[in-house]
Amino acid sequence: MSRLAEARLALMLLSRLPAGRLPEPAPRFADAAWAFPLAGLAVGVVAAAVMSLALAAGLPATVAAGLALATQIALTGGLHEDGIADLCDGFWGGYDRARRLEIMRDSRIGSYGALGIVLSVGLRWAALAAVPEPATALIVAAMASRVAPVALMAWLEPARADGLGHAAARVDGLRVAAAFVIGLVPLVVFSQGFAAAVLAALAVTALALIAKARIGGQTGDVLGASQQIAEIAVLITLCAR
Repeated sequence: MSRLAEARLALMLLSRLPAGRLPEPAPRFADAAWAFPLAGLAVGVVAAAVMSLALAAGLPATVAAGLALATQIALTGGLHEDGIADLCDGFWGGYDRARRLEIMRDSRIGSYGALGIVLSVGLRWAALAAVPEPATALIVAAMASRVAPVALMAWLEPARADGLGHAAARVDGLRVAAAFVIGLVPLVVFSQGFAAAVLAALAVTALALIAKARIGGQTGDVLGASQQIAEIAVLITLCAR
């Protein structure tokens, strides 16, 4: 029952899909980390269904990919896109650690944030339109990319003494391992699956090093941005011939 409650919490945190009610006491944020790829599975399946229906209706791949991404964004409330926008604004708009963290907490989006969202959506859109099996790619990318925030939760210290990043600290090794297995094993259905995992790992590692240098650790925005960066890496690799 505790694992089911953790899976429900992961779905509540990472999507707007119905997940029922949590028992009392509710699980900790960090305890639900192992189920993040399962939340990705739920989001990915719905988006893949939309893309498959669009393609079956004779729509071009670019239009179908756009509808699938719109579905993903609607199902997550733009949570991860918001993270990458805030991260870009803070990391490149602030002159020191305190100012960067202040900017990242500001709900307004600046030029760096706008460019970050455009590039994130644009790269995923183009890659998804080009991948040979887009519905399957959507699902495996959604699952694999949600391993990234789990890895950063375990690797980096929280940059703040409050907020989502602080609540996400102290993930135990067993839950991290479970997230890796659940999220990355589905990549084997593609011949480029291993390469996709490696490229995503390199991209997320680079993000972690930048985050450590600029703000001293992770925040909720860093975690959200890591999902976007990992998904971009996976989809780009899967569309390579």
